[in-house]
Amino acid sequence: MYENLDGLIRTCYCGEFKEAELNNNVIAMGWIDCRRDFGDLVFVDLRDRTGIVQVVFNKEIFHGDFAKVDSLRNEFVIAVEGKLVRRDEETYNPKIPTGTIEIKAEKLKVLSSSAPVPFAVDDTEKVNDMLALKYRFLELRKPSKQNILKLRSDVCKIVRNYLDDMGFLEIETPMLGKSTPEGARDYLVPSRTCPNKFFALPQSPQLYKQLLMVSGVDKYYQIARCFRDEDLRADRQPEFTQIDMELSFVDREEQVMSIVEEMVRQIFDKTIGYKLPEHFEVLDYTDAMNRFGTDKPDTRFALELVDISDLAVECGLEPFKKAVKNGGSVRVLNAKDKCDKLSKSDLEKLVTFVKGCGAPGLSYMTVTAEGPKSPLVKYFSEEQMAEILKRTDAGSNDVIFFVADGDNELVQMALGKLRLHLGEMFGMIDHSKFSVLWVTNFPQFEYSKEEGRFVAKHHPFTCPKDEDVKYIDSGDLSKVRAKAYDIVVNGYELGGGSIRIHDQNLQEKMFGALGFEEERIQELFGFFVNAFKYGAPPHGGLAIGLDRLIMLLAGTTDIKSVIAFPKIQNASDVLTGAPDFVSDKQIEDVYISLVEPKEDK
Repeated sequence: MYENLDGLIRTCYCGEFKEAELNNNVIAMGWIDCRRDFGDLVFVDLRDRTGIVQVVFNKEIFHGDFAKVDSLRNEFVIAVEGKLVRRDEETYNPKIPTGTIEIKAEKLKVLSSSAPVPFAVDDTEKVNDMLALKYRFLELRKPSKQNILKLRSDVCKIVRNYLDDMGFLEIETPMLGKSTPEGARDYLVPSRTCPNKFFALPQSPQLYKQLLMVSGVDKYYQIARCFRDEDLRADRQPEFTQIDMELSFVDREEQVMSIVEEMVRQIFDKTIGYKLPEHFEVLDYTDAMNRFGTDKPDTRFALELVDISDLAVECGLEPFKKAVKNGGSVRVLNAKDKCDKLSKSDLEKLVTFVKGCGAPGLSYMTVTAEGPKSPLVKYFSEEQMAEILKRTDAGSNDVIFFVADGDNELVQMALGKLRLHLGEMFGMIDHSKFSVLWVTNFPQFEYSKEEGRFVAKHHPFTCPKDEDVKYIDSGDLSKVRAKAYDIVVNGYELGGGSIRIHDQNLQEKMFGALGFEEERIQELFGFFVNAFKYGAPPHGGLAIGLDRLIMLLAGTTDIKSVIAFPKIQNASDVLTGAPDFVSDKQIEDVYISLVEPKEDK
């Protein structure tokens, strides 16, 4: 690409000059990364998104007023013309690709000056997050951020090329749609033309992409913007992007999973040169929860949960017995060879950590050459204790952690978080590796204590396993498994999907099991359900979180770092000041009246 600026045409990007172009007259444009002044000799590192090239201003050969060179400062935007020459060997810079060459400047044009910047535009120092986000346009100039933006663009290109080759059509779906319950709160948009009515920004294109299958599209994809009004965390943003896809005439999970596997393999290989296995491991949901305490396990290290409920229910410790009898469990985790690495203070901090996960407490037992040491020992028989040591493969210098509760999922979750905490604490995790796997056979329903009923684990349009439909008929909803699948990378849910319900009778059963009455169905999903009366093919799909994928490829744990203009914890934009107040006229136009927010008590 060439840009003409008052007769100056950029001949090459800064980081792409090659020795093959030596002794040619060249023109470069960019920002001044740094300036070194030696009087009649001034060195400037000129930067653009491709890298840096050194420019030398020598008063003896420079054409023009050298005072203009003296006025240059960091972050000025300039264009320079001169001869590309080899540096003196003793000044080579092996840290950059252009480290053996430089431009002997003859002409200079200052395209834009810069005020003093609030922080250095480089990757050598950590900048306060709020300051960095306030001046995000400066933060994005840093090489690390430029590389992430390039990585993101490359991934999108790979996705588009792959899915295009697979016969998918890229189709946009509406941003302004109907509010439907999908777990998180909707972002609502008041309508000026339809008073007192609201659009909702899409939490996903779910209903639209299924309608596209009914429309005969066959294969659809979209790099889709989505919105959820929910509390933020390090890997979550209120507006995010997903690689969304749907396929017709599929009724088995593997038909979708195989397409996604190859796409993910290509992404990792073509962007960071990492070879993923030919076939990803597949874990049953129940197996994942029992072994790792989570449905998104990080399998880069081997520490696993062990169920001792059958032993605990017969022991002498009442809280353990009660937990099992109330339908919960007692599970343990063996931190092998870590006893001498954990002080009493460390152990108490782990107790506090597990309580912070919602568990009632954490008990522990150390194992020495003489045997197990803990107040817990007296509550178990010798045979029971021997079985615990056998199941956990316990030996001298191990620490066994116990969690018990009447809520089995709480026990699994608490120990699962402790497992990850110990993995990081003791460096068990190889951060140079990627663990990629599928989790399948999710429950179709989950019981909501808040609502006092079963709700959909994913959404009401997920197809149950054929052999489990009978349990919907019998009302035994806890036994129903879904044709759903999540792809998990390094303990992060990268994406998820399912085979959808396309049969009207089965969809009616699903709505009935969820307690939806016909009037409510029509109110929320009438347009969708009615479309399925006109011939719907079997179909299924999946969505991958693009932001989370880039975060993993870039080797960071902060999703804000891979989004050009992210939001902070309260979902506001520090750079622009959004959300902000609007005029009374704007509020009147959409028929809204404002109320004072309630003060927190």
